[in-house]
Amino acid sequence: MHHFFVKPENINEDRVKITGSDVRHITRSLRLDVGDKISVADGIGKKYVVKIIDTQEDLVLGEIQKEFQVEVEPEIEVTLLQGLPKSKKMDLIVQKCTELGMDKIIPMETRRTVVKLKPSKAKRRQKRWQKIAKEAAKQSGRAKIPTVEDLIDFADLELIINNYDLILLPWEDEESIGLKKILKSSAEHNNRILIIIGPEGGFDSEEVMEAKELGAKSVTLGPRILRTETAGLAALSMVLYELGDLGGE
Repeated sequence: MHHFFVKPENINEDRVKITGSDVRHITRSLRLDVGDKISVADGIGKKYVVKIIDTQEDLVLGEIQKEFQVEVEPEIEVTLLQGLPKSKKMDLIVQKCTELGMDKIIPMETRRTVVKLKPSKAKRRQKRWQKIAKEAAKQSGRAKIPTVEDLIDFADLELIINNYDLILLPWEDEESIGLKKILKSSAEHNNRILIIIGPEGGFDSEEVMEAKELGAKSVTLGPRILRTETAGLAALSMVLYELGDLGGE
């Protein structure tokens, strides 16, 4: 079933209005018409089966048949604070983290970040990444579109860290504390989790110490060193498998 997002205000009782570029996609590309069914989400958590009841040049009108009873969003909210990588690696990170169930993604400049973005360029990248998140959320049938926030500096960590119950910092030099152990020891109190991933070259030791002083827990993800575009995906998968919905019941 094809999946689309609409603004919450476009859902009124049992009627759904679809506008914008999705109208052309539905009527021209997919050639759907009156009587066909699609899935529609409001972008903040609810998802419906909708039957098309009218198509116009700039509008598709649908009737809600039922609300999805299977919860497609993880019960826990996981945010990725990602050290800005080179090339188009961030595109991949945003796309795959969205598919897995990430709630929010925040790009970050660190001392070892190679890519330095001017504010205007950073804003354009943020808009691009948000669009990638929306398309990935559509493809994976999510009910919510993850937020990709503006680029921040590592020094701003202290401004956001208090919003989370658990702050995880995967670090290649950590050998004694595993992610699984941390998750099992405090599983009942981890509703909001922050995962901090460094860029190519990782964090320097001073950044790790600063993060620890703010409450972050450095953990190992295993015996192999992972690339920056792999580490966040691996950590998210482990967290959602242990505390969320990956792997089923």
